[in-house]
Amino acid sequence: MPSLKAVVMSACAAFAVLAINASTTPAQAQAQKTYELKFNHVLGPREPYHKGFQNWAKAVEERTKGGLKISVFHSAQLGVEEDIIEQIRQGANVGQNTDAARLGNYVPEIAIINGPYFAENLAEVAKLRSSPSIKKHLDDLAAKHGLKVVSFNWVQGYRHFFTNKPLKNPADLAGMRIRTPPAPIWQESIRALGAAPVAMAFGDMYPALQQKAIDGVELVYNNIPGARFYEVLKYAVETGHIMLVNFQVISAKWFDALPADYQKILTEECDKAGEAISKEILGSEAKVAEDLKKRGMTIITAKELDMAAFRKAGDKAYEVLKISAAKDAVLKEIGKK
Repeated sequence: MPSLKAVVMSACAAFAVLAINASTTPAQAQAQKTYELKFNHVLGPREPYHKGFQNWAKAVEERTKGGLKISVFHSAQLGVEEDIIEQIRQGANVGQNTDAARLGNYVPEIAIINGPYFAENLAEVAKLRSSPSIKKHLDDLAAKHGLKVVSFNWVQGYRHFFTNKPLKNPADLAGMRIRTPPAPIWQESIRALGAAPVAMAFGDMYPALQQKAIDGVELVYNNIPGARFYEVLKYAVETGHIMLVNFQVISAKWFDALPADYQKILTEECDKAGEAISKEILGSEAKVAEDLKKRGMTIITAKELDMAAFRKAGDKAYEVLKISAAKDAVLKEIGKK
């Protein structure tokens, strides 16, 4: 049987534990919990975006004092984009760099952002954030499909055609098989501009070009050196047919479970990192083009192209997908129409 002294000491210890627990506020208890976001992208580690995502992760971890950690996975290490998006919809703690084209599979109107000759500079992309129509589309993505857009001010550059024969106008694309991502707006954009779209994963393009399974690709300049496409392509045709606006997407369910201050930090730092890397990328495109010339590629500039014909042809993509009205509404809201 324990002594009276032992009983008293045990009771005091138990009281001390209760006192400590009682003095811990809900906010303190919440702060002791840590969160992890596994963020996936399909680009290589040498791409500017990878550095941007790492900068975002570092800033978030510092501001939350380690309470929220983002682990960045390049080269689709966690899986292909479409599979990750489905995991996100199920509430997993994963994120994905994606685009309005793929998100258009859920809310068709959002795809206009990745349509031909829509937003054409960073100022126009910034204005999209205040568009009532765009806000509604983003709300629908979260409420109806579980996809929370953390930021969409990440601009990867202007998409051009990269081929093994010169181009001057849409007619020159006739019969050419051009790789595109597997989403309706991409497919219809390339079809409208004159080529035959071929849906293909990013990692499959190099061998497909080697084997002549495709005749070209449409990408941004920074994709070319990162994946060594200059080894299998001869021409860079500066159509600038799409300003590639990217979206950073996570689970709406997972986001809603974060503390409010963590939500704020996550979105603020994503916007900051996106703005910084977008400016860096656009500022580097001329240098990338010069480097590609040194590697043997020929640059066909917009001045050498029938840009009026390309712009007119691009309109058909919106018409086919029945999103012309959505495009016109947003352009009016940002003062472009």
